[in-house]
Amino acid sequence: MKRIAILGSTGSIGRQTLEVIDALGPDYSVVALTAGSNYKLLAEQARKFKPEMVALSDQGAALRLKEKLDDINCKVLPGSSGQIAAATWFTADLVVMAQVGFSGFEPLIAALKDDKMIALSNKESLVIGGEILERKGLLDRKKLLPVDSEHSAIWQCLGTSSLKDIKKIYLTASGGPFYGKDNIDLAEVTPEMALQHPNWTMGEKITIDSATMMNKGLEVIEAKWLFDLNLDQIEVVIHRQSIIHSMVEYKDGSVLAQLGLPDMKGPIQYAITYPERRENNFEKFNPFGRVLEFEKPDRVNFPCLDLAFKAAAAGGTMPAVLNAANEEAVKYFLNGTIRFTEIPKVIEKVMKGHDIICEPEIKDAVEADRWSRLEAAAVI
Repeated sequence: MKRIAILGSTGSIGRQTLEVIDALGPDYSVVALTAGSNYKLLAEQARKFKPEMVALSDQGAALRLKEKLDDINCKVLPGSSGQIAAATWFTADLVVMAQVGFSGFEPLIAALKDDKMIALSNKESLVIGGEILERKGLLDRKKLLPVDSEHSAIWQCLGTSSLKDIKKIYLTASGGPFYGKDNIDLAEVTPEMALQHPNWTMGEKITIDSATMMNKGLEVIEAKWLFDLNLDQIEVVIHRQSIIHSMVEYKDGSVLAQLGLPDMKGPIQYAITYPERRENNFEKFNPFGRVLEFEKPDRVNFPCLDLAFKAAAAGGTMPAVLNAANEEAVKYFLNGTIRFTEIPKVIEKVMKGHDIICEPEIKDAVEADRWSRLEAAAVI
């Protein structure tokens, strides 16, 4: 039996992970679950999957969860320490990092230090800390199993190939709901419009990131650290159909691609069952009648992609600043304070005001995150 801890179990990826585990059957069990504040859903999950422990970052919500689970044998832990405990839970064979944003950073470090196998969906943790983890010798790529569909595709296309044989990778992007639609005034885009993704069903934050192309920018930085690549080896290609999830071009000119329908359960299952593949009842890809198209990104109307490349090239604490400024800008867009087109403007202004710390420590990344959020709020 493979025993699994899921951090962020009430979010989109967390919920789908539990569905996958439920369908896989008795060879897979859940030993730990965590969330932010959604104690009602976490209580339901705990009763169904019977983990050994659960945790909520919100202290008050953790108290209410403890009351709801008072009649079952399940340890309830509050705060960030509870997230760390789940990431290092002694019976866990695999830790699924399904949180959104900065919240995954310190649990990832703890899991790596504890030598855990990690199914990584929280791209922001590598955006913030990839350079730090690499310098400290903690970035054990054999322990990181990608869950993002694009990085799972790269991982599957690489197989046992040597990294020295790679010429470049192509990260595919749907472009979100507004790409190529000249009749839409992006300044007038509402949160409701931006949350209507044409292909994927995701959480609010990542859906907005997809609409601005920041999600692809963050994935570029994640890919750099996951696969030990230079930035000039990573190219973004718009593929509106979301059938090819990414491609690897080798030095001999061969290009390998991984195809499938836009459904996160496929890459989730592969990370969970790795190195095995298991049958499932997911809808399967049918190639007949398909038209697959590719084009270059629109870097004028969607400048977030270039901001991510600039942050990655600058290095140090700049990627942490990029990530935090984006999280704040998205939050303010969702509550109606700023326009869609102001998201990249806020991020760029915060980045320009940051004095980069080269070769940062973990505390420097944490402080850069804190500073960036305050600065973004001030800019807004």
